[in-house]
Parts: sequence; structure tokens; C-alpha cells
Amino acid sequence: MPEQRNRVRVETARQVDTAPGRPAESPLLASRLTPAVPPEPVVARPRLLRRLDEGSAGPVTLIAAPAGWGKTTLLASWVRLGGAAPDVEPGAIVPDSGDLSVPPEARPVPAWLSVEVGDDGDRLWAYLAAALRSATGSAEDGPLPDRPPRPEQLEVLAATLAAADRPVLLVLDDLHRVADPAALTGLEFLLRHAEQRLRLVIGARAGLHLPLHRLRLAGELTEIGPDELAFTDDEVADLLTAHAAALPAAAVHQLCDRTGGWPAALRIAALAVRGQPDPERWVGQFGGDQPEIAGYLHEEVLPTLDPAEEDLLRRTAIVDTVCADLAEALTGRADAGPALAALAGIGGLLHREDTRPPWYRCEPLLADLLRADLARLPPDELRDLHARAADWYAEDGRPADGLRHALAAGRWDLAGDLFVAHWPELTRYDRDPVHAPAPMTPPAEVIRADPEVALACAAERAYAGDLPAATSHLRSAADHAAGLPVPRRDRFLRLVTALEVSVARVSDDPAEVRAAAARLLRTRPAGATPTRVPDSAPSGAASSAPTTGGGGATDDADLRAFTGTALGLVELADGALPVARFVRARAAAREAGRPRTELVGASRAALLLAVRGELRAAEQAARDALAMPPCRGWSCRLDCAYSYLALALVAQLRDQPEEAAANLALAGPALGIVGGWIGGPETDAGDDWPAAAADEPVAATVAALCRAKLHRDSGDPAAGQRLLVQAREALADRPSATELAGLLRAAEAELRAERGDLDAARDLLVGASEPVLAVAAAKVELLAGDAAAAGRALPGWQSPAATSWPLPVRLDAGLLDALLAERAGDGRRAGRILEQVLDLAGPQGCRRVFTRAEPPVRDLLAAHLDAGTAHFALVSDLVRGAGRSIARPAAEPRDTLDEPLTERELTILRYLQSILSNVEIASELSLSVNTVKTHVRNIYRKLDATRRREAVRRARELRLI
Repeated sequence: MPEQRNRVRVETARQVDTAPGRPAESPLLASRLTPAVPPEPVVARPRLLRRLDEGSAGPVTLIAAPAGWGKTTLLASWVRLGGAAPDVEPGAIVPDSGDLSVPPEARPVPAWLSVEVGDDGDRLWAYLAAALRSATGSAEDGPLPDRPPRPEQLEVLAATLAAADRPVLLVLDDLHRVADPAALTGLEFLLRHAEQRLRLVIGARAGLHLPLHRLRLAGELTEIGPDELAFTDDEVADLLTAHAAALPAAAVHQLCDRTGGWPAALRIAALAVRGQPDPERWVGQFGGDQPEIAGYLHEEVLPTLDPAEEDLLRRTAIVDTVCADLAEALTGRADAGPALAALAGIGGLLHREDTRPPWYRCEPLLADLLRADLARLPPDELRDLHARAADWYAEDGRPADGLRHALAAGRWDLAGDLFVAHWPELTRYDRDPVHAPAPMTPPAEVIRADPEVALACAAERAYAGDLPAATSHLRSAADHAAGLPVPRRDRFLRLVTALEVSVARVSDDPAEVRAAAARLLRTRPAGATPTRVPDSAPSGAASSAPTTGGGGATDDADLRAFTGTALGLVELADGALPVARFVRARAAAREAGRPRTELVGASRAALLLAVRGELRAAEQAARDALAMPPCRGWSCRLDCAYSYLALALVAQLRDQPEEAAANLALAGPALGIVGGWIGGPETDAGDDWPAAAADEPVAATVAALCRAKLHRDSGDPAAGQRLLVQAREALADRPSATELAGLLRAAEAELRAERGDLDAARDLLVGASEPVLAVAAAKVELLAGDAAAAGRALPGWQSPAATSWPLPVRLDAGLLDALLAERAGDGRRAGRILEQVLDLAGPQGCRRVFTRAEPPVRDLLAAHLDAGTAHFALVSDLVRGAGRSIARPAAEPRDTLDEPLTERELTILRYLQSILSNVEIASELSLSVNTVKTHVRNIYRKLDATRRREAVRRARELRLI
């Protein structure tokens, strides 16, 4: 961070003011050559100060954002704080005076210039000369011109900067005010030729006349934009505290969300909220139509746009997100795409989402203001905009958005058609709130002529979460059902029932969801056929009672997909694991061509398949879900969380802890996981339970199981145990969560036993009848050293009933059975059992059951290699993996080799574990047989062995293989 030199700057400015030959009417202001003093209090933001420290080590650092994003405040704080950034605590109040820096000699010398309107040509370079003189100590008649320099002057100046003892760091605030590109040509030349002794830190809005693309391509540009300048929840809390404005945590998050982290709006809110009798309620109503916010936007933000850009923003504000094609439909502009990209680039007024094609979202408060302006348009013009949006959405396959705009436009025919054609996709699966005002109510004569328009209104209001209005529209529609002809009346009543399912889901009434779904299924035509289950179906799914359908007709597939998804979500919310239901619902949704419903089924099925250990099907379903188009108007945050959680569990069962932790981190935000709860294994588990646990108990529990195992693997089983206790207590009032609770109890018992608390582990498993608990009980007894008790507790994992167990449970049971046989001295039986376990584990890639097991498992695997196996490559890999994966310290070897093995000898030693002959090993390694024999003799000599089996045994003792 730069060193302050305010005194030198002020003196230099005064000297220039009185310099001979300078017109008296053109003084240089010292205030423009020193950092601005921001309004108090200023909250320190160490993450941004560090970004400036890192960026200023390179040629150019650009802070680009619209007005009010705190560019000047950040730069001034950075300069004033000097070298103190790493020591500044988040939330610390920065004083408006005083030098806090302790700059080392190697730091660059700073210079500051606040650019003003009209700083072109002579005026700009007069100030640049003054700023650079203050940094370099040059005399008045030195090589620093106070007007646009000629080429030879630029060369002299570049040479002077290159020869300086310390680099010069020039801070240019509000550089966008320079309108003449030629005025900045000299700066560009100096950057290229001063041998990196000139560094620029620029604060600007938009329209910079600098070669940003070239700098970006060369890796010489550090950019800090609105996304980084936006306040986080913690920084908002610090700002409110600094203003003596107290708000609960939920209101702080809501305020941050409503403002988009915009610093100017947050400061206005912090000043205003102190005088509110009900601050939390005031925050809920805070928006861009507030007089202070609207005034700031009208005075500082919108005037920076040309009329065409402002019109584009205003017209596209009628939708929540916009792409180039939609903007073209709304505005008629063929260049809408480049204009949106420009507004989202250095302009920062739009947020670009990471989609293809790109979609853009307006900053929340600016969107509020623009929509308020839209509401003042003539009614016909406003309806025309809604009609354009409705037509585009209908054509693009986004029925929910199309329906909302069709109703707002008064396009009753389009609204009715959209509802009838797309009703299964008009139920809400996202938990994110929908901020959509109620559209106009259709005239009574429209409802009489077409009651399905009232159903369309009910669907739109249910989607928005407005249950009273949805219920009212449903009653209005039902009043006109009697006059419909019979075929249409049957369809109408079916649609009414489907809406009742949606309303019951939104109102969180599981009993009514089940009842309405049952009524809906009774409307299916006779002569039904079973749902075709895809190849990724779990074991037992195809043998479940088939759902009858109408010969594969689209209407019947819609009913099966819709009701199956609704019932599956109800069961999932109760803590059950309805994997077969989601698999069938997903298949029906795909058959009917309902991508939103298919996404729900794929993501939930992926997690439930992973819990069952069907890793290949789980991984495929999760990747299918994540690959579905994210720009269809859906939030998808929760669906993606389920998919990432499925991938995390798959990775963990395959013993890929880094991959598991990464996917857990991706799933965390949608589940409300905060702090260190979901971080790497080295972080603290924390006491925070996922915010989504009440609504998504299965996802929260699986996340807890994964996280606990990461803690165990990293050598901190106590943290994992605390997390499992929390998860088990959260399921205490969910009778349907028996299987889920069993997984938690088994995992907790194993952790307690590993920590030596055998009595507590046994207490958890008293009266256990479920297979997972019985297997856990056998593990506990084996850890206690009672093989007989372990054998009695172990259930029959090879019985026909065991085929329905989750695969990890069967693998645990089979491995325990093999260990018990080995302990009983029946090596042949142990080998046969282990081969059966490998047959089950191999196709799914399950490794964890072997690699994270107790040391005897490694010995059992090693002995199995000697005896011969159809899974030689897998077992060899598992033997090596078991040695690396055990978190506890490995046993010390009895002694060491006097002469270490070479790399080639180690390679051949690994082959000696197999049943390959020397000739076959030579062929594998493309060596001569004599060369292999020579290496084998050397191995025997170094290991003090006389034959192959003895050499392998000795190498294992030394942990060489």
C-alpha cells in the first residue's frame, strides 16, 4: 500500500500556483492532489485493500463501477492507511486524518490526482506534472511538462521514471471525466516505456480512453468491479454498527439483498433506519422508489447514460432478466446485444449471468426505479411491452414468464392457451421469492366465455406465492364449470385438481397434497401402461407397483410426472428416501417433454441413488441435471445443490476427499450452510445447522454425513461426532426418516467406537434391527476385540433380502464377514467372500470401504493378491490406497534398508505381488527377461529374501508396497 506524502503535494501545488508565466486565473488546487476525505464513518474493508495491494504491484489497476459504488472512498482509505491493510480488522473505523502507514523503503512513491470535468489537454497535464513532481522530487524546470508533451519530452520523462530509485504509483480518481482520447496518449506511452516504474491505479465509471483490451490480454490489468465492491452481509452489519443502527441478522441479509450491496444505498439506508419505529419492517419495504434513492439515481446514475441506453434499460426493466434476443423483441433494436454487454461491462449497471447465451439482470434498486417509470407510461404502450414479452417467452418455451406477461397485457386467449398446454411446468419448485405484482383481473365476460383463463390466473398467483388470490381465482373458475361441454369439462376438472395440488404444495399442506394427487390420478383414462423406467433406475424400481397410464399419451405422462414429483417432494420433506418415485417421475417428465419437472426428478434421484450406493447412475443423473439449460427462467439453486451433493457423496464413496469437499462447498449456499461448516477438512465444524434443514432434511443430513466423514478422515472425529449428533436431533420429530436416522446412528456409533467410547456406541445401537445398524453393531464388537459377538451381530448380507440394502451397507457387511473368516483361520473362505465383495464394489467404483478401513483390511487385500484375483488391478490400487488413506499414524517399520531400491526395482517389486512370471513382467515393461531377472536378484539381496513370497512379505512390512 502506498506511502502518504500529503505535505509535499500541497507545497508543490502552491509553488506551481505562483510559478512565473502561469496565468493567475488558472491556479492548481492542492485539494485535487491529495486523497479526498470521505464522509465519516468509513468501514475498513481489508479484502479490497489487499486486492489493491496485489493489483498495484502491476502496471494498471482499474476500479470501474457506476456512481455510488465507493471507488473514491476505497482509494482514499487505501492511501491513508498506508501499509496497514493486513492488520486492519474487518469493521474497523478508518479515521479521517493521521498517518497510519509504516512504509518500507521498497514501496512505490504515491501521487494522487482527482480528475474533474474539463480536464483535457493542457489542464490535465498541468495537474499530472504537479502530481508527478511531488512523487519524484523533480524541479520546476525538470523533464515534467505541464502541457501535453511532445514525443521527445515523453521519451525524456519515461527515461527519468525508469531511472528513479522507487516506482511511482499514480492514483487517478474519476478518470472517465477526460473526454479527449488524445489527452491520455502520453500516459499510455509512459506505461509502455518507463520500465514498469510507473504504475496506475484508476477509479472510473465508463468510457475510458485507454487500451484496456490490450492490457487485459497482456495480463497487465487488475480489475475491481461492482461484484467485488458490493458489501457483504458482514460488511453491511459493520456499516450499520458504525451508524448506531441495529438490525437483526435476517434484516441485514435482506437489506444487502435488496440493495445488491450498493454502498451509496446502504449508507442512505443506515442513516434512515435509525429513526424508524420498526426498522425490520422498514427494510422489507426499502426499494428504489425511496425519495433519497430515486433522487440519487436520477442525479448521479441515469445522467451518465445517453438517451438510447436509458431507453433500453427502461424497456427491458419490464422483465427480471434479459438476453439479446428478448431485448431486441422489446425495443426493436438490432444492436441490443452489444448495448447490453457494454452496460454490463465497465458500466456496471447490469449483472451478467454465467450462461450461454448471456443473460443480464439490472441492479435491484435501479430496476425498482425503472419499473416505477414504466408504470407512468400510457396504458397502451405498457400493454404492448407486456405483449411483446409474452410472445417471446411463449416462443422460447418459458411458460411461467409468458403467462405472467400475457395476463398483464390482457392477452386472455394466449394466457389460457399457455396454461392448458404447459400446466405441469407452472408449479413452483424454487424456494426463491417471486416479486411479481398481481396482473389485472380478467373481465367477467371473459371468464364466462373461457373459465380456463381464471385457472391461468390462479396458476400465476400460486406460482408467485399469493395463495389468497390463487384460491379466489380457483373459486371463480369453478363457478363456471357446469356450462362447459362434457369432454372439455373433464379436462377442466383435471386442471382444477392439478392446481389444488400446486396450492397445497405452496401452502405446505402435505396431507392435502396427497389427497389432491390421489384425486388427480383417478382422472387418468383406463387401459394404462407402466411407466418406462430408464437404465439408470435403482435396484427394485422396476419391480415396484406400476403406475398405470393411458397408453403412453402425453396427457397421461404429464399426470404421472406431475403427481410423482409432488408426492416425492412431500415424502422427501418428511425425511423419507423415495428413490423409485423420483426415477419414475423423471422418466415420465422426459416422455412428456417437461424439462423443469425432469430437472427436479433428476437432481433428487441423483442424491437418493448415491445414498443407495448406485454411484454410476447417481453421477449420470447429477451431471444430466447440471447440464440442463440454466437460462430458462428457473432459479435452479436447490436443484443444483442436490446435484452437487450427489456428486460429493459419489466422490466420498470413491475415496476422493478433495472432490467431495469441493462439491460440498458448491452445494452449501442453497442449503444455507455458512462459515466453516462446509469448508475443507481442516476447518472447524461450527455450531450452525443448515438453514434449509427444516425444509430439506434429507439434503442437510447427507451433507452432515459427508462432512463428518471428512472430519474423521482428517483426524478430527470429535468434530464429526458433534455434527452427527446435531443431525440426529434434527430428525427426532420425523417418523418417516427411519432409514436416514439409521445412517446417522450407525455413523455416530462407529466414530464413538473409534474414539474408544464403546459403551456409548453400543447404547446407540441397542435393539437395532435395520441392516445398517446391525452391521455397525458388528463393527463395534470387532473393534472391541470380540469376534464372536461381531459374528452374532452381523446380518446375512448374501440373503435374497439383502439385495435391497444400500450397496455401502452390503460392502461393509461382506468385508466384516471376510475379516471374521480370516480371524477364524479359514483363509479360503475369506478369499471367496472378499472376491464377492470386490464383484459388488468394482462396477460402481466404491473404494472407501477398503481404503478407510482398519489395517487388517489392507493385510487381507494383500494376501488376496498373492492367492490370485479377477480384480488384480483394483486390489493392487486398493492396497496402495489403504496405506495412504488411513488418517491415523502408520506403524513404524521394524527396520530400514541398508541399500534403497531403485525406481525400476520398486516397479518390478509391485509386479512380484501378482501371479505374473518373469517373462510376462518383462513383456509388460518392454524389458528383456535377463534384465528383469537381474532386478529380481537385486531386490532379493536388498530385502534379505530368498524367494518371491518372502520378498513381497518383507516389502509390505517396510511399507514399500
